[in-house]
Amino acid sequence: MSNDGQNPPDRSADAEPTRSDGTENPAGTPVDETAYTRPDGVADSFGPTPSPPQPSIDPGPTPSIGEQRVFSRPEDVAGSFVQRPGTPAVQRRMPPPPPPVAQAFGRPSGTADSFAPRAPYGQERPTQASPPMAYQRAFGRPEGEGADLQRQPGRAPYQPGELPSKAWWEDAPRDPWRDPHAEAGLQRAPRLAEHEDAVAEATVQQDKKGRRRVRVGDIPVRLAGLIAVMTLVLGVAGGIGGYYLGKVTSQTPLTTANPEYNEVDNSKPPSSIGDIAQKVQPSVVSIEVLVGNSGGSGSGVVIAEDGYILTNNHVVSMAADAEDASLNVSFVDGSISPAEIVGRDQKSDLAVLKVDKPGLTPIDIGQSKNVAVGDQVVAFGSPLGLAGTVTSGIVSALDRPMHLAGEGADTDAYIMALQTDASINPGNSGGALVDDQGALVGINTAIASFSSGEGQAGSIGLGFAIPVDYAMDIADSLIKGDTPQHGSLGINAQSVSDGTTDGVLVVRADASSPAAEAGIKEKDVIIEVDGQRVGSVEDVNSVTYPKKPGDTVEVTLISGGDQKTVEVVLGQA
Repeated sequence: MSNDGQNPPDRSADAEPTRSDGTENPAGTPVDETAYTRPDGVADSFGPTPSPPQPSIDPGPTPSIGEQRVFSRPEDVAGSFVQRPGTPAVQRRMPPPPPPVAQAFGRPSGTADSFAPRAPYGQERPTQASPPMAYQRAFGRPEGEGADLQRQPGRAPYQPGELPSKAWWEDAPRDPWRDPHAEAGLQRAPRLAEHEDAVAEATVQQDKKGRRRVRVGDIPVRLAGLIAVMTLVLGVAGGIGGYYLGKVTSQTPLTTANPEYNEVDNSKPPSSIGDIAQKVQPSVVSIEVLVGNSGGSGSGVVIAEDGYILTNNHVVSMAADAEDASLNVSFVDGSISPAEIVGRDQKSDLAVLKVDKPGLTPIDIGQSKNVAVGDQVVAFGSPLGLAGTVTSGIVSALDRPMHLAGEGADTDAYIMALQTDASINPGNSGGALVDDQGALVGINTAIASFSSGEGQAGSIGLGFAIPVDYAMDIADSLIKGDTPQHGSLGINAQSVSDGTTDGVLVVRADASSPAAEAGIKEKDVIIEVDGQRVGSVEDVNSVTYPKKPGDTVEVTLISGGDQKTVEVVLGQA
């Protein structure tokens, strides 16, 4: 059976043990040579060799013209790109592909000139508006110059007329949008519009000598520079003057020997409360005290135009000896100024401050001796921090003995106070109590109230003020730099009562004391001082403290069962 070359030969047991070349078959059986011999007349394979299956080829999208130029067969090549084996090598010159910019923006094939006809050089071009004359003079072509300001070296100036019809890269002016080395030429300045003035808007002008001058608006530069220099000199002079005046003001002494006040006659016809408020409010200030994390507030009264302010000692006492204390005064116009303590008196609960502020409005100072019970009064101050508060009432009592002490201050004062039902609250201290003419008659100092579990209550219609006669006497001493003086009987005493009469029992009277010199001795009971009934030690001190050492007072007392009156020359408290 013949083999077509595709099936394996038959290796049965009947095969020849040896091969046709005489060698032995590995299987030990002979091989028949005729079984594997090519038939006669056959020079090739026994059957046609099957060709492998050819895959179908997708032609894909048609390449663009640019891709065809880059990747297509060159024009002088007819065969494949690969060199056939055994053929001589052929040197082929492939042109470089054009850059992408040239493909996108290059001149189309067959076009040798620009895309659109170019206007002849020198042709009038319409303009929307003539540029300002200042720009024409600064950047335009100089007078008498007809050539361009810049051209290529060695090239003749351009002539008016049409440009030669050649390619743009040959003899025509270079296109500045395509060639960064292109020359530039300035056009002649456009003609002026009708009625246009060549000098009106000129910033750069020429003088008679042909020199250019720059103007700022209608002012020459030299004049503008002179004005600037003068302004600078005046500013420096003003600053130096302000510094000098401020320095001199800050160095003025706190005390003065001849203070001036606005003392007026307060026996005038009454006026309305609105008029009083409008008149007095500029003279009343709010005082803020800050010491570390603690602070307090009160009120004050401007008593002199040069910055002296009268207030209570207990308002500013916490700042008297503290190095980190801050003391500020707020005025009705909203301005704030730092203040210094001129002096303070613990035995009258009065203090004087000073601020360096011009244009102050001092209050009119009346006389408390002209005040009567039932007179209308108005209280000014900053109760509970509410600056500019005004309340009104009447004088409900005169010469009310008061002992002022405590509340965190070093005050230990005795006064004969004016009592009023005008509403006074914490923060009113140091404020003004004025009469119906707006004249100062007292300094608001204390209130009587019912204590509550949360602290002191508000006003219950019992307010007290230091009489202005006594207050101004203390203020005058402090402003002059003197120590205020207070009178005293020089006794140790205690309050007593027999059930019907109250009095002051003299416990001790030193031999050198004013009381002992007047004949007052131990166990005497004082019932009246200078016409004022006294029922306690506070009453005695309230009468004597406002007086000065050397003043004489009458003292009524009970001694040995007898009542008598003696004159005592007061000593120093």
